[in-house]
Amino acid sequence: MAETALGVVKRASGWSIALGILMIVAGVLAIADSLTAGVVVVIFVAWMAIFNGVVQIVYGFRAETGGRLVLEILLGLLYIVAGGFILMHPAGGLLALTLIIASFLVVYGVFAIVLAFQLRPHKGWGWVLFDALITLLLGCLIWAHWPLNSEWVVGTLLGISFIVSGVSRLMISMAVRNVSSAAA
Repeated sequence: MAETALGVVKRASGWSIALGILMIVAGVLAIADSLTAGVVVVIFVAWMAIFNGVVQIVYGFRAETGGRLVLEILLGLLYIVAGGFILMHPAGGLLALTLIIASFLVVYGVFAIVLAFQLRPHKGWGWVLFDALITLLLGCLIWAHWPLNSEWVVGTLLGISFIVSGVSRLMISMAVRNVSSAAA
């Protein structure tokens, strides 16, 4: 028997609710053990670099010219070596990743301040400025306390991201489920 569209939506929203709850739990666990969560992120980044290096080398062999082939292979090897180095030294990778995050937040905050003032005549520009100032402050705080904060920054930010994403998914999924129940 064919399942109704509302039945499909209800079932999908149920899975989405479960995923939202799982994300919230994962976020809380990441914050509770932020060092382990940070190391897991670093190891994931290292394996992604190695994978990217292999793909880069394979792509290099498909290059049409000798100079491009050599460049692609060198870039691929660089990715593989960097990923391998991070796998052998995850603490160093965590230090570097923390500094990269701090630098990104500072640069993002500065550009967002410029954007806020460009939006100044428009309604809501203050919220953009508020976000920019908080982001800049957060980046400066992480940078000012680096490397001492490297043990917890990455894992804590990951946990916060998981919690916010999980709560958002949960709220949207519950709203979809309520609409589909009301329509039935």
